Amino acid sequence: MKNVFSVASALALTLVLSSGPVGAQSTPAPAPAAAVPAVPAAPADAGAVKSQNIFEVKPDASQEPGYAMQTNGERAKVQPGNNAPMWRQVGSGVAGYSSLPKAQAPEAGVLIQPFVQYPGSRLTNAGEAWRQVRNNWIIPYGGSLVLLVLIAIALFHWRIGPMKVTEPYTGRKVERFTPFERAAHWTNAIAFCILAISGLIMAFGKFFLLPVMGLSLFGWLTYLLKNVHNFAGPVFTVSLLVVIITFMRDNLPAKGDVNWMLKGGGILSGQEIKSGRFNAGEKVTFWGGVFVLGLIAVVTGLFLNHLLPVVAYDRSNMQIALMVHAVSNVMMICMFLGHIYMGTIGTKDAYEGMRTGYVDEGWAKEHHALWLDDIKSGKIPAQRSSTPVPGQPVQV
Repeated sequence: MKNVFSVASALALTLVLSSGPVGAQSTPAPAPAAAVPAVPAAPADAGAVKSQNIFEVKPDASQEPGYAMQTNGERAKVQPGNNAPMWRQVGSGVAGYSSLPKAQAPEAGVLIQPFVQYPGSRLTNAGEAWRQVRNNWIIPYGGSLVLLVLIAIALFHWRIGPMKVTEPYTGRKVERFTPFERAAHWTNAIAFCILAISGLIMAFGKFFLLPVMGLSLFGWLTYLLKNVHNFAGPVFTVSLLVVIITFMRDNLPAKGDVNWMLKGGGILSGQEIKSGRFNAGEKVTFWGGVFVLGLIAVVTGLFLNHLLPVVAYDRSNMQIALMVHAVSNVMMICMFLGHIYMGTIGTKDAYEGMRTGYVDEGWAKEHHALWLDDIKSGKIPAQRSSTPVPGQPVQV
């Protein structure tokens, strides 16, 4: 009997222990699982979805095998948000869709010019190369050249002064320029001044006007000058052709031009060298400034305004035309600054010839003796007056 009771007690105790805690006298819970070091999970299959850590530092993806051959879709699977292939295609000059007509904008679908390798330089974008040439060469050296010419003219006027007339004035007037010649000259001169001033402000104004005027006012000024520049261009073009045709004959080389050039026109010696209607210096200005540089500026200007449909209007041609236009205009401005000086305060009474059309015989004998001799001999027809009142010529 005693043995049976012992077995029953052992079975009851076993049931109590296996049934879990009861009330406040329950057995304490085992230690939490966090205390046990976690075992790293096995890597997921390549086809399964991976969880990403956005703060994880990854190696350079461009070094992965086959990186360059991956498409946008393939790249999006392994590197979401990486659109490097698209920008690589944009940088290579691949054209996209554009609604602009191909005839007017052949590169409308090309967002960025392709990268090119220039001799002696690294791989660079063609647009960036043009910007570097413009900002590092044309702008600083062009502006410096204009300033140097102005300083040279000022020093010349200060140290030497205007050319004076030693011949006595007679009171008799000789027709220097006809009304048509003066109209052509003044039309071209006014158009040139508008183009030169507007072009200089648009090119160099940000260095000396922008800090004074502020961004908004300077922006409106350049916008206005840009439109004025475009409208004055055709006027300059037509008047330039008229000036070339009108004055070409009198600017042909003559036998006395070499002697005039060798002696510098007698500016330093103070003794004028005899010349025809135009001396050798004026002829250099005509052929170099008016004919060569003027026509280059006209052709490139018409092309930049899409008024010369001979060459394709792509970016590279426009950039070349803009650089040639800028260089030719800077050189032409420098030449015409000397012409303006000599035609106004640099030569006494020279301005009167273009303003009224007449000059005194003493002035003509001093500066253009050969031309006056041809008039007196009848070789060149010109009005001559016995009174100083222009517009009432009397043949003598």
